Amino acid sequence: MPGASMQWFASKLAAEGFAPEIFAYHSVADGPDTAVPRLIELLAQSPADIVAHSLGGLIALQALHEAPQLPVRRVVCLGSPLTGSGAATGMLRWAPAAAMLGRSAALLQHGVDGWKGRAQVGVIAGCVPHGLGALLAGFDGDHDGTVAVSETRLAGVADHVVVEASHSGLLFSAEAVAQAVSFLRQGCFAH
Repeated sequence: MPGASMQWFASKLAAEGFAPEIFAYHSVADGPDTAVPRLIELLAQSPADIVAHSLGGLIALQALHEAPQLPVRRVVCLGSPLTGSGAATGMLRWAPAAAMLGRSAALLQHGVDGWKGRAQVGVIAGCVPHGLGALLAGFDGDHDGTVAVSETRLAGVADHVVVEASHSGLLFSAEAVAQAVSFLRQGCFAH
């Protein structure tokens, strides 16, 4: 998704007193090999918190894994398949769909290792099953149409919450914004 997809969410964070900057990258053409070093370079400039959607959460945690000294206090992942994506695995079985994953395929398919970094990580998952991912993944249990709630549960995160939103709907969910603000300010969600 283009960086502009985070614009609404960023505007709501700005209204809460944060100063968001949108980090955009080409997930298909460049993938994590280009995005992760660029993010590390950006984050090294000053202390920051991160709010990332889907693959963005994987990119953020990979950057923090590769550069644990970065001055990042908290990370909020929105619908990120941190333990790997069943939908991505399903897409890889069909060549035309696999091309849509591009160079991000491996990270999406396998996810990241359990979290052991300094930054506190909170995960917001959606449970409104609207999306094409269900056709490719055959989810067992709750999902947001693209990512299963179980795929967002990574060992070592500080907190996890499920909200009423689809995968793309997380980007426009007032409840997801409120939960992100709670985590950024207090290090926990409002349960």
